[in-house]
Amino acid sequence: MTSDRTRRGKGTEVHGIFQKIAGYYDRMNFVMTLGRHEKWCQEVAARVAPAGGGQLLDLATGTGVIALEVARRYPTATVTGVDFSEEMLRRAKAKAGAEAVRWQQANAASLPFENESFDGITEGYLLRNVENVDGVLREQHRVLKPGGCLVILETCPPSGPVKPVVKWGMRVIVPLLGQVVARDRSSYTYLESSTRAFESPQSIAGVLRGLGFKDIGWRKKFFGTNVILWATKAN
Repeated sequence: MTSDRTRRGKGTEVHGIFQKIAGYYDRMNFVMTLGRHEKWCQEVAARVAPAGGGQLLDLATGTGVIALEVARRYPTATVTGVDFSEEMLRRAKAKAGAEAVRWQQANAASLPFENESFDGITEGYLLRNVENVDGVLREQHRVLKPGGCLVILETCPPSGPVKPVVKWGMRVIVPLLGQVVARDRSSYTYLESSTRAFESPQSIAGVLRGLGFKDIGWRKKFFGTNVILWATKAN
């Protein structure tokens, strides 16, 4: 069993990495996905689709790409963007349109919101960086209203016939891009390894089902290395 001390150590390590990469996070996402990242964020925002505005929560908001798209797409909604990295939030707040979002620093494992506070939840690249995926998803289920939609953008371990090639490419190219574009090989070595070690969409779907979500689906992107999952909280 993992000790509390170990969990705190990992959390501190991940926090430090995201503090460090905030300045070139958007640029690296663009390069690593050949420009597709923004389009995926737009798809996440489109899928959350709240009825008549409402309260929307974007977790692991980072530099705010999804939160800002949600606010643009649903101007009558109240959008809250949450991240545990102060530096990421500072970058998000400096972007055009940032005044349309309520930015808040918080830990996704213990959200500072009442039960059933939100009509929809989005998140980008959160789950692979947490110690307890089940617990984090349980928190999202708690703060989501019945009938509300959860939409997740995540990395996905490669599978199928292209797995050896994609796995090699991720292991070699992602850290190399980190070195060339951001001059930070070590952070992107961690991010590459966390992608390969992460759960499959089928596994995440099983957790969501066990928590009481329904209408679960997903669509893989970019040679199966990224995935958008969606689910609805049962009434």
